Amino acid sequence: MKKKNILNLIRCHMEHNDAGFRSEAREIANEFEMNGDTQLAMYILSLLSSENAFIPQQNDDPFKLDSPFIDKSFSAEDMLLLPDAIMQDLTGIVNAVRRRIGANKFLFQGKPGTGKTQAVKQMARLLGRELFVVNESALIDSKLGQTQKNISSVFHALAEAVHPERIVVLFDELDALALDRTNANDLREMGRATTEILKGLDSLKEDIVLIATTNLFSCFDKALSRRFDFVVDFDRYSEKDLTEIAEKMLGRYLDKVKLANRDVRLFRKILALAKPLPQPGDILNIIKTAVAFSNPENGFDYMRRLYRAFRGKSSLDAHELQAEGFTIREIGILIGQSKSGIGRELMEASNNA
Repeated sequence: MKKKNILNLIRCHMEHNDAGFRSEAREIANEFEMNGDTQLAMYILSLLSSENAFIPQQNDDPFKLDSPFIDKSFSAEDMLLLPDAIMQDLTGIVNAVRRRIGANKFLFQGKPGTGKTQAVKQMARLLGRELFVVNESALIDSKLGQTQKNISSVFHALAEAVHPERIVVLFDELDALALDRTNANDLREMGRATTEILKGLDSLKEDIVLIATTNLFSCFDKALSRRFDFVVDFDRYSEKDLTEIAEKMLGRYLDKVKLANRDVRLFRKILALAKPLPQPGDILNIIKTAVAFSNPENGFDYMRRLYRAFRGKSSLDAHELQAEGFTIREIGILIGQSKSGIGRELMEASNNA
């Protein structure tokens, strides 16, 4: 950090220049990150996004976009868990944006729950930019021609942005608006909407970063796909990737509730029986619910809930668990009985067979 950064921070504070203060702080954070101190950079950015941070305030938000169809959002706080191939693509986008050579429109495509929207929030944080989300459900209007006008007003608001270099705009699930204009099953109204989006993308300021997401990339108009500088495919999770991500997710939530009872091998066995594994978003919900709803008096209750959720079973049977390859100790954890009790039950059943 240079002396001029400190002087600029003090000057902006004394002049109650909130926009300048934030801009200088983000520049400092970016410098720390480029020098390898990513944690400190993220801490500074998190302070800037915190409502409790002591930062000079002004009544007017210098980043506000004048459109009823654009809502200000918040960047993600937790680190995103993604396969290396996807992370490399996202790192490339960050590098491209910082070089400011005109690459500013990106499309994230993949199945629901693969982390597309969360990745956009992470991008906003890493770039030190404010995140705005286009409310697409509000854009669509039953009145003929109104949807097209609404889309035009969104891009007009972006064109009037005071600080375009500090903005990331998210069109989440763009397929709700943009379909193949040559599709005979598509309503002409939505075809006109797609045309308006094409015009808006062509006229977008290069300083603004626009990211769209879709679950229906194959249905996109080819002309629309070509408007994006780069398409990131989020359907690249292997079983190994999903298993590793699930383990990290579980560790985080157990840390949050300060739960010391852990058995990675048992958890891996449960995951191995869930074929195929759900998408990361679904895995996150399963783990979060299992830990949050678990009995605080029973340290391994969350593991029983995980088994039921991943296996789709409401009850647990010692003989079925043994057939699935679980040890007597593991069966005891899942059922909530002692090893000796489980051993006797299995022995008696074997003798009576």
